[in-house]
Amino acid sequence: MAFKISDDCISCGACAGECPVGAISEGDEHYVIDADACIECGACASVCPVGAPAQD
Repeated sequence: MAFKISDDCISCGACAGECPVGAISEGDEHYVIDADACIECGACASVCPVGAPAQD
């Protein structure tokens, strides 16, 4: 199951810099993860200060 970023996201961008496959981009309201590109490594979740990325 790919990771998904919840509405708790504060748009700090920490997760995007950690994604080894570049699956995270800035969306309209908060950062989003391309589920097809996500390799489920959890790097995004480990650096998020508010715990927004979680497995869907």
